[in-house]
Amino acid sequence: MDGVSVPDRLWHELLRWAPIAALGLVLVLPSAFRLPAVSTAVGVEAEPLRLDAKIPLGSVRGRIDHMAIDVARQRLFVAELGNDSVGVADIAAHKTLRTIDGLAEPQGVGYVASKDTIYVANARDGSVRLFRGPDYAIAGRIDLGGDADNVRLDVDADRVLVGYGEGSIATIGIAQQKKFGDLPLPGHPEGFQIGAERKQVFVNVPSAHAVVVLDGVSGSQKAKWPLREDGIFPMAVDPAKGHVLVVSRNPPRLIVLAEDGSVFTQVDTCGDADDLFADRKRNRVYVSCGAGAIDVFAQGNAYRRLARIPTVRGARTSLFVPDLDVLLVAAPATLTEAAAIWVFKPQP
Repeated sequence: MDGVSVPDRLWHELLRWAPIAALGLVLVLPSAFRLPAVSTAVGVEAEPLRLDAKIPLGSVRGRIDHMAIDVARQRLFVAELGNDSVGVADIAAHKTLRTIDGLAEPQGVGYVASKDTIYVANARDGSVRLFRGPDYAIAGRIDLGGDADNVRLDVDADRVLVGYGEGSIATIGIAQQKKFGDLPLPGHPEGFQIGAERKQVFVNVPSAHAVVVLDGVSGSQKAKWPLREDGIFPMAVDPAKGHVLVVSRNPPRLIVLAEDGSVFTQVDTCGDADDLFADRKRNRVYVSCGAGAIDVFAQGNAYRRLARIPTVRGARTSLFVPDLDVLLVAAPATLTEAAAIWVFKPQP
């Protein structure tokens, strides 16, 4: 034969058919005699994000960039860069209210609640255009000169910061609604954040392969933290832990920096990331990636990935809103779905 004895063959056959016979016995036994089912999910962590809704944006084509929110009205402002428009979505009602047309590649959006004013930064003509919150009527225009990009609010200093050009952050007075200065940089600023203390401004400058730390009052450079990785765009600041978090695209990596610029830890993440947020309530980090995923990390001595949540290719921008406890992801149109805002609820 083939080296297996007849008794061994019989034993192998019994073992092969025993599970099927046992299953048949279980099926015919009355329910009172059956053993309780064992869940295969025992010990498996629940998904940290749950998709709650999709808000259609209408006939929006092309790339979608950053977002801002009017929390009181629960209205989301979406920079529809490829469509030359800003969408206005009602988060509570899960619908789009209107579209502000006639823009020039809008990239950054900010909302100033004290003045009920929307700021829109446009890449193509370098303008920052202002709109009134109640009716979205034009409220002003500030020309910066080129490639107006990310928008950040510095409410304590009564100003709006806008990255633009070859290496500047414009300071715009909220009360005056006009530019009154620049914070100089060694290259075009991408993601940047305002520190909670000492009024530091942390800026990703990809062309310089560095995070530049500015004095938020004088504008002088306080530090330059070199990074070897390429394509460092998103940034978040976690003042409770004293960390600055950035994500590179080549290689795709979440990098956590300590207060002195040293690397606290780093971990691989999804590709083509453009936004990054720290959920302080749950000690988590959310990274949204154009590769078609959201990576969720647990914070600690070593950042640990909890889940990779699928989205769609190109859904690289997002906005975490702690006041509403939602993560909003901008999903561009695909062959099968229209452009939409995906509303995720953090769990638990």
